[in-house]
Amino acid sequence: MATASIVLHNGARISLLRAAPFLAAHLACLAAFFIGFRWSYVILCLALYYIRMFFVTAGYHRYFSHRSFKTSRGFQFLMAFVAMTSSQKGVLWWAAHHRHHHRCSDTEEDLHSPSLGGFWWSHVGWILSDRYNATQVDLIQDFYRFPELRWLNKYHLVPPMALAVTLFLVGGWGALVWGFFISTVLLWHSSFTINSFSHVFGVRRYATSDTSKNNLLLALLTMGEGWHNNHHHYMASARQGFFWWEVDITYYTLRVLSWFRIVWDLRQPPLSALPATEASS
Repeated sequence: MATASIVLHNGARISLLRAAPFLAAHLACLAAFFIGFRWSYVILCLALYYIRMFFVTAGYHRYFSHRSFKTSRGFQFLMAFVAMTSSQKGVLWWAAHHRHHHRCSDTEEDLHSPSLGGFWWSHVGWILSDRYNATQVDLIQDFYRFPELRWLNKYHLVPPMALAVTLFLVGGWGALVWGFFISTVLLWHSSFTINSFSHVFGVRRYATSDTSKNNLLLALLTMGEGWHNNHHHYMASARQGFFWWEVDITYYTLRVLSWFRIVWDLRQPPLSALPATEASS
């Protein structure tokens, strides 16, 4: 039976039924007005925002999409699981689509170019579209060989549901609303700004073939992902803030983890990719 849908960029459709959980999560945030306010809820919200943001940026992006460092199989699974509590679909799905984006950035084949599909398509429309539900297995063969990652990718609702249930059992409605729903919605839209705002607002240090830009505010919101023009210039680097003053909290955290050999072989941009003043320092 056909369901109501909205037609967006290039004929892609968003099924209103399939988009209902996404919309419901936003509406659930309004429950904050009907439960007692506590500063502990705000702290919980921010803590889970930044913890999960790290695993999205370090895991989904820098590790699974670009292999910018190495780690053990156990920590690889942990990164995937915690990143997936952000409700951004499966780890293999995410990384494969991101690799496709880099191959075709701001061309007709790009999944989420704001230059071609408009701001809302690049921000959230593409991820809700039925067109991109499938995992592009051919682009993620290196990680597809791990059965635990294939399982997580198939049952991608398990990690966020496990987090939501745990929060409710431990802290009740307040922990569920602030720790899961508000934190997740903030995490969604901050993450999505890299696909939308980072190709519209900011400055360009490098003349890349796309419209990527560097943006300090977005770098602070996303723990370093806002140095997007740097990243498109040399995507294999675990470090995206090339200058010392370009705050990249994800990279700093990876450096700390490397001291304990939890991660290792953090890839750096070559001197040819760095600004002249940085390369000579």
